Amino acid sequence: MKIQFPNGCYEGAAGVTVYDAAKEAGVLSREVIAAKINGEPADLTTPLSADAEVTLLTFEDEDGKHVFQHTAAHVLAQAVKRLYPEVKLTIGPAIERGFYYDFDSEMPFTADTMKALEGEMKKIVKENLKIERFTLPRDEAIAFMQERKEPYKVQLIEELPEDATISFYRQGEFVDLCAGPHLFSTGMVKAYKLTQCTGAYWKGDQNNKMLKRVYGVAFPKKEQLAAHLEMLEEAKKRDHNKIGRELGYFTTVDYIGQGLPILLPKGARVIQLLQRWVEDVEQSKGCLLTKTPLVAKRDLYKISGHWDHYLDGMFVLGDPYDEEKECFALRPMTCPFQYQVYLNKQRSYRDLPMRLTETSTLFRNEDSGEMHGLIRVRQFTISEGHYILRPDQLAEEFRGCLELAKYMLDTVGLLEDCTFRFSQWNPENPNNKYEGTAEQWEAAQNAMKQILDDIGLEYTIGIDEAAFYGPKLDIQYKNVFGKEDTLVTIQIDMLLAEKFGMYYIDKDGQKKLPYIIHRTSLGCYERTLAYMLEHFAGVLPLWLAPEQVRILPIGEDHNAYAHQIADTLINAGMRVTVEDKDENIGTKIKNARFDRIPYMLIIGDKELAENGVTVRSRKEGELGLLPKDEIIAKLLTEVATKAK
Repeated sequence: MKIQFPNGCYEGAAGVTVYDAAKEAGVLSREVIAAKINGEPADLTTPLSADAEVTLLTFEDEDGKHVFQHTAAHVLAQAVKRLYPEVKLTIGPAIERGFYYDFDSEMPFTADTMKALEGEMKKIVKENLKIERFTLPRDEAIAFMQERKEPYKVQLIEELPEDATISFYRQGEFVDLCAGPHLFSTGMVKAYKLTQCTGAYWKGDQNNKMLKRVYGVAFPKKEQLAAHLEMLEEAKKRDHNKIGRELGYFTTVDYIGQGLPILLPKGARVIQLLQRWVEDVEQSKGCLLTKTPLVAKRDLYKISGHWDHYLDGMFVLGDPYDEEKECFALRPMTCPFQYQVYLNKQRSYRDLPMRLTETSTLFRNEDSGEMHGLIRVRQFTISEGHYILRPDQLAEEFRGCLELAKYMLDTVGLLEDCTFRFSQWNPENPNNKYEGTAEQWEAAQNAMKQILDDIGLEYTIGIDEAAFYGPKLDIQYKNVFGKEDTLVTIQIDMLLAEKFGMYYIDKDGQKKLPYIIHRTSLGCYERTLAYMLEHFAGVLPLWLAPEQVRILPIGEDHNAYAHQIADTLINAGMRVTVEDKDENIGTKIKNARFDRIPYMLIIGDKELAENGVTVRSRKEGELGLLPKDEIIAKLLTEVATKAK
């Protein structure tokens, strides 16, 4: 047996562990915490086969980080069982930035509870308990967890196939049902912090019991933890949920419902500005604006496939299973509605491409645990479009959609931090989620791959992330806490046109099926606003700021001149207020700074005498006393160029 590691080689018998093989090859350092065997993450204690391909992982690798955080979740669970044996275990995965574990407990998890758990975790780490994997047949695994009085673990095992071999991990007296992998021992978790406790329904279903979810982070070094906690404090300051509410962009009301934010005047104004701009740009690109219903009978969704593939995510009006009575649903997407525009009359190849766009309000029944400010909501507005085209037009139109999305994201200041994901189907599971045949999916994915590669776009691949009708390019963005969501999608659809009978007459007089591109240009307006508030820390670019200029007269004698300047700017299309209340200038400046006003124009005796204003810019600082006409020209130019 010969295994080539980075910078080292092991020659020996099959069955030796990764740890021993790497040590023999001289490549096992203190930084190595896990491995990949034939591309799959594994423990260092995993035995190697003769044909194994091994890559060693450190905390810098995403898979290595996942192993580290997963082990920390088990350390937390062990601490809970030591201090509170009556608490029942459920699940405890690693997540993108840390880990969590869900517990069934009648006892509240207070700040004192969290402190006690951290203290017990410290003891478990100090004990440096060896972490060992073992397996049991399904029946024995069920009996094992029944004996330990862990009903949630029993339920998870019962949901596995009867011939499944069930894996467990043991560290000292603690044993958990787990697929792994894990670290070598608990002593490797040098630095950790429990960050919060929230509620979460078992399996994310609001019909199930509410559990206690404890979040945490873990690192190999204390310095890394300190840096992370500092980053979290900065993130909290920029969190749109905090500054968006403080600055009066949106609010939520319990008796209206979760995921249904109220846009206050500032937020409504910004989204109105974005919508007008997007619609104007789309019109300049040959797009045709539509306005379609917010609700439709289930018949429409049955044709499109949403009824079969997306029913759980829809708000249904009526009994979805009673075929004798009419049943309606709020729309989760606009495509089947816009197809009716195409179907309004017979189409020719000369009509294509037909670029249909709409400022669409959509409704999706997201899980309650997923709700987050303006980023994850149940009602939202989106810059949606469907391009209906001939197959020979696919590459050019797809490229145009991508260029449009990049232009818009760049203009609002978000493009630089975006990443691109080529979301594909999972051929292992075609019947549950996906429409169409393997041949149709391969054709669509090959077409998209060719386009992306020709463009030279750097992207990752997301298996099982496609829509049920086709592959897509997802433009991804992370909030200040590192949680990633999709901002813009561009999808290739070779299936739905046939479902709706969307034929066109080609040059040869034959009926042909078009391709369809589903796309957003700026994506969800609420989510875009949230990301902009975080990116700019509440100081939006001048062209989008709900209040662009605040004029601050020092005394009553300066009010008339202040209103004169305000009228000039307002007549030029700017959003201006005059703070002419009887307050000292220091208070007025402080209030304007808190409200993140891009420009303050201060007026006193000197400014009045010289027909000018003293200018303070959030971006450029003190600009001093400038002639009135000069600052007005500067402001109008900054708006016209949409400067960031």
